[in-house]
Amino acid sequence: MSVGFERSYFATAEQVHGDQVAVIAAPLSVDRCFDGADGLVTNQRGVSLGIYVADCCAIFLVDPVQRAIGLVHSGRKGTELAIVARAIAQMGEWFGSAACDLIVQLSPCIRRPHYEIDFAAEIVRQVRRAGVAQVHDGGVCTACELERYYSYRAEKGRTGRMLALLALS
Repeated sequence: MSVGFERSYFATAEQVHGDQVAVIAAPLSVDRCFDGADGLVTNQRGVSLGIYVADCCAIFLVDPVQRAIGLVHSGRKGTELAIVARAIAQMGEWFGSAACDLIVQLSPCIRRPHYEIDFAAEIVRQVRRAGVAQVHDGGVCTACELERYYSYRAEKGRTGRMLALLALS
């Protein structure tokens, strides 16, 4: 797959709807899927992080000060387990990222009235509680815009997946 980056290894998470975050603190030499993980954080150039979604939220975490990034898959279960707070903590522990320096972006995801809870709103609350000031959420519902996005729930499981991709330049 060519996305305009120099040679980059592709890191994905198994996405088991849990709270585990894989830390990539050294260069990769092959593409890799991290078993049992729903989040990825790195400070390595030459690594593209990928998360697949079709109603769950892809959460982009960028630290422009320490030059570290994270990409998190969070649906109902991951949000209940506060995976995004765990990813923010991992970025701090491994790369010295301060929550106040982070920029956070939420992807389109399923929302009310198509889903009984608003996990996107809870994700925003969690990142703000962690100390993040720059939080961006376009408020787009995947089930409301089937011509643009995949929705597992609205399409009754017969759908594709969107790829969220993040890399350091």
